[in-house]
Order: sequence, then C-alpha cells, then structure tokens
Amino acid sequence: MDMRVRKPVSHPMPEIAGFVADMKAAFGEQEIDEAIRRGKAGESTFYARENGRAVGTPTPAKPDVWLVDRSVRDRHYCAGCDGSCVGTTNSCRT
Repeated sequence: MDMRVRKPVSHPMPEIAGFVADMKAAFGEQEIDEAIRRGKAGESTFYARENGRAVGTPTPAKPDVWLVDRSVRDRHYCAGCDGSCVGTTNSCRT
C-alpha cells in the first residue's frame, strides 16, 4: 500500500471556480449547473477562459456591432451649438 501523502490539487481555473461558486450561492446550484452543462454541449449559455483553458461555448461574435459612422466619430461638442454644422465640413461659429 502506498503511504505517500498527496498534495491537494489546485483548480486549473481558480477565479472562474470562485465566480461559479458565487453564482451557485446567488442563483441556485441546479440552475448554474444546467447553464454550464448546456454550454459544454454547444449552446452559448456558459463560456469561461482562464490560464489558457476554456470551457463552454462562446457567444458568436458580430463584427458590425461597434461600427460607427466616421462623421459621428470626428464630432466634438461646442457650447451653444445649434447643430447646423453637423454633417458639414464647417465648424461651429458661436
């Protein structure tokens, strides 16, 4: 019989494990376990990444979500502006 004492194995994703434990305490173990199970099965209900490991299914990225019209990006606020310069190359003259 092997009498060596084994060291406790640390969790490969300790921050995620803590977060999941908090979610189980807040929302119920059954509900969180179900979300994780579905995420592992291919649904985008749970996804976690830590220490080079990933579990679950990420939400599909939508590349056009953050696209902003360039005319909006280059605008600035001028005190007293009536908006008549918007969409033109002119600056406010207040």
